[in-house]
Amino acid sequence: MGIKILQQSKSQKQKAEAYVFFAKAADMGNLKAMEKMADALLFGNFGMQNITAAIQLYESLAKEGSYKAQNALGFLSSYGIGMEYDQAKALIYYTFGSAGGSMMSQMILGYRYLSGINVLQNCEVALNHYKKVADYIADKLEKSEGIPVEKVRLTERPENLSSNSEILDWDIYQYYKFLAERGDVQIQVSLGQLHLIGRKGLDQDYYKALYYFLKAAKAGSANAMAFIGKMYLEGNAAAPQNNATAFKYFSMAASKGNAIGLHGLGLLYFYGKGVPVNYAEALKYFQKAAEKGWPNAQFQLGFMYYSGSGVWKDYKLAFKYFYLASQSGQPLAIYYLAEMYATGTGVLRSCRTAVELYKGVCELGHWAEKFLTAYFAYKDGDIDSSLVQYALLAEMGYEVAQSNSAFILESKKAKILEKEKMFPMALLLWNRAAIQGNAFARVKIGDYHYYGYGTKKDYQTAATHYSIAADKYHSAQAMFNLAYMYEHGLGIAKDIHLARRLYDMAAQTSSDAHIPVFFALMKLETVHLLRDILFFNFTMRWKWMKLDNTLGPYWDLFVIGLIVAVLIFLLRNRYG
Repeated sequence: MGIKILQQSKSQKQKAEAYVFFAKAADMGNLKAMEKMADALLFGNFGMQNITAAIQLYESLAKEGSYKAQNALGFLSSYGIGMEYDQAKALIYYTFGSAGGSMMSQMILGYRYLSGINVLQNCEVALNHYKKVADYIADKLEKSEGIPVEKVRLTERPENLSSNSEILDWDIYQYYKFLAERGDVQIQVSLGQLHLIGRKGLDQDYYKALYYFLKAAKAGSANAMAFIGKMYLEGNAAAPQNNATAFKYFSMAASKGNAIGLHGLGLLYFYGKGVPVNYAEALKYFQKAAEKGWPNAQFQLGFMYYSGSGVWKDYKLAFKYFYLASQSGQPLAIYYLAEMYATGTGVLRSCRTAVELYKGVCELGHWAEKFLTAYFAYKDGDIDSSLVQYALLAEMGYEVAQSNSAFILESKKAKILEKEKMFPMALLLWNRAAIQGNAFARVKIGDYHYYGYGTKKDYQTAATHYSIAADKYHSAQAMFNLAYMYEHGLGIAKDIHLARRLYDMAAQTSSDAHIPVFFALMKLETVHLLRDILFFNFTMRWKWMKLDNTLGPYWDLFVIGLIVAVLIFLLRNRYG
């Protein structure tokens, strides 16, 4: 009953009712219900967070051989949440979890072997783990069960998370609905698509999707016709599976030269749905759609050449089309590219490339839904629930989750970790995010070493990380910080010319840096002018005037204040 309610319900209130049934079944000793309850207690579903109670449930489940419980205990041990921080123990739990069939444990182990986290780095072992998960995901994707999930970066908009382009704001959604009702065809198609797959925080709703597509199709939208065809081809509650209706709508769209319609007709001929199987016709339609840049058609062409369906096997051509489709993020194309790199089929074998591609496919798993629940928990001020969800995703190797977890930890708002553990754990997560190419995280590591957060103060290491962020990612913040360090000779040899150059580069790279750079350069030039005068005229007499001793370590801020005051005074007099 609980599972049935959970699958059919849309509102949080209805979903909460399911947990009443789970609680009753768990009391009677049902393992699946106990797993559901333990998850709810750990992740704080419906305000139920109680980590101590969750651990008790997981421990009793683990004794029964529950792989979900073993995975959860591994995760809690690896962070020291409610349990002792113990990486060796975490590894044992993950190993048992993956042996029992936990896809999450497989993915975590894949990431650990890829990155060498508490194990020796081993690409082949990582490949083995990631491939098992990717095979499972690809099978789901072939049945059209893919879940595109918005991954909101908390670091990018801490001040105003509500105006998030990844999640559709309620007011904006109402405005879109208004425009759609007024006959805006593009908005009708967009709302139809959002409801068809449940994106940007909207519920999947086939009836609403069909409603908007039909409105747009009546107005002559070829895209809408093609999407109606897609709905009838796949079949759902609003549009029961019907090959003839699918053919009709695909043909209408294709006659207008629509790529999705052409691809749809190709699929009908390829699989013989409502028409006899005809590979030559399928190939013709796929080629037309692929020429228009439709990634699904590019993938189908690749698949035909890869499997030799109606054409001679040609791995070079298969690779070409898979690669084209993968550039638009077509998940199955990425999966087949990974297969080719893993086995060296039609391309030089590369374990590293295969793992990176498999990892991308694995990150499309249903667990990625936690990105949305974690984001909404954060927005609602439920920081602990948000952190646990992001931290689990971070453990699975999601870079966005690593930086989000670190961001929450450094805010010190979470209560589930001891205060003194927060900065070291945040530094560890920033490190993992930086290794995966996050420039902001790289600057953060520099900051942590510069100020001594969660580690010893180390200007040299800070400068190294700022240099990487400046050289590799052209980060204006890193350039500015590095310029300051060169100006003051912190951890690197003092070099005024290089400091000037880096300040200028920061201003050129980001318009946000103009004002800080202006003041920094004003201060630098003023101080050096003063120093030159003092050194030139009064070297001995002015020896007592050591600025750091007289005005304290923040004398440079005092000078900036003085410059600002003089500028305001001059401007007032000018316009007075």
